[in-house]
Amino acid sequence: MIKEVLVVEGKMDVVAIDKAVEADCIITEGFNLKPQALKNIEQAYKKRGIIIMTDPDSAGERIRKYLSRRFPEAKHAFVPVEEATANDDIGIEQAKPDAIRKALAKVRTLDWEPKKIFTGADLILHGLSGAVDASARRARLGEKLGLGFANAKTFLTRLNHYGVTREEFDRAIEEIEREDREQEESHE
Repeated sequence: MIKEVLVVEGKMDVVAIDKAVEADCIITEGFNLKPQALKNIEQAYKKRGIIIMTDPDSAGERIRKYLSRRFPEAKHAFVPVEEATANDDIGIEQAKPDAIRKALAKVRTLDWEPKKIFTGADLILHGLSGAVDASARRARLGEKLGLGFANAKTFLTRLNHYGVTREEFDRAIEEIEREDREQEESHE
């Protein structure tokens, strides 16, 4: 049983989560958060804590930002886009139980005072910005670090706001580079 209450967008997200873990959920019903939903989220936030687990799309990101400002101590779980996509639809309801469990195992807390460990130069140096496959590399790194997928600017913000250490970043980059080498060797 997960102690915190999961905040998700829809009823089908709850169905998917129930297949993965035992947890209480509150549904936002999209960005039009009703007063009762906000009241329920606030009560859960004060009593048990919340984990925001919105869809990995622009609407989900808007909801996450809004809730983050309103509930600054909330935790965040990110399901990677590719693990939350099926039948041309993106959402937590599309995620397999294992993807949901992996996201919940890598929960992060937003730090309102960013650490400023990472810069745009780090993204460029590691092929996360400006490279042909930068988007795919960010997606892979986001999955390993539990940050989800984002454009370069948002990804840099997440690196600095969600407590990622330089060591953690370097280990994940090394892992991606090792996987790439192994894949190249297997194709030779």
